[in-house]
Amino acid sequence: MAKYTTLDQIDLPAVARSYGLDQPRLEPLTGGAANSSFKLTSTSGTYVLTILDNHDLPSARRLAAHTQAVFRLGVPTTEVVPAADGALTAQLDGRPVILKKWVEGVVRQPLPTQLLPEAGRVLARLHTLSPQSPGLDDIPVGTRRLSDHHRSLIPQFTDTGFADWLNGRLDRIRSAEAKSDRPRRVVHGDLFDDNIIVGEDGSLTVLDWETISLDDPLLDLGMAAVGLAQEDGILVPERLEALVTGYRRIVSLTDADAAALPMEIEHAALIIAFHRYYRHNVRFPDPARSTYHTEMIKFVDSVESAATRLE
Repeated sequence: MAKYTTLDQIDLPAVARSYGLDQPRLEPLTGGAANSSFKLTSTSGTYVLTILDNHDLPSARRLAAHTQAVFRLGVPTTEVVPAADGALTAQLDGRPVILKKWVEGVVRQPLPTQLLPEAGRVLARLHTLSPQSPGLDDIPVGTRRLSDHHRSLIPQFTDTGFADWLNGRLDRIRSAEAKSDRPRRVVHGDLFDDNIIVGEDGSLTVLDWETISLDDPLLDLGMAAVGLAQEDGILVPERLEALVTGYRRIVSLTDADAAALPMEIEHAALIIAFHRYYRHNVRFPDPARSTYHTEMIKFVDSVESAATRLE
């Protein structure tokens, strides 16, 4: 398994020097699939210190710049705190770190249905940003999609039934998408409930810009449906309707978009299914999670009936 930084490995005086902090104190935060995050309290305020264990310095700088860019463009997210030298990242024992302002609130899983319209609005707001906006002009294309390399791995899966199911559905979606001319927009790629902080007033703050890219906004909305509109592994019509209703308050969906959304929800579920299988059965074998991907099979089966509510 990937290894992450623990509290006892952090040189707190070095952090204090890097950011000009007085009397800093650290405590670990739960969650975070790819990095190590800690709550940092000092006389000047409260922050989140993230050790980017799985980044090199250039990719850490891009992540910090993209996070700061969407914050400055009005998307509710965390503000990056520059280091004493003005850079958006620092280094701790050779590992890149980012310091962000603390946002009061909690992660609620699942996100309550009454907050789903707001999640839809936030996602739509992101999709209206210009890709030429300052700080966003270098974001990659299609980060969340399965690459040709990913697709080449599927025939090697030992679960051949799953491999055949996955490849068949991906082929059908690729064929349908080839006929689409929807413009690429700035997308989040991972709007799941564990990447959302809920404030006391019901406001939402979106975290984790690891997968920001230019892509089809319907795929991003589909990924949000996988992350926010399901319960017990099933796409729930009322939850999907609430999410899309909020989205439509900012961005209109044509009849063609509404008709294509179920396919993009399925596409998002297939991407998640691939990564779950690959991670828990190939890259980091974990018998306790070896069938985790099968939840997405059940989810895909529920998509068609739930999505009819959008028509």
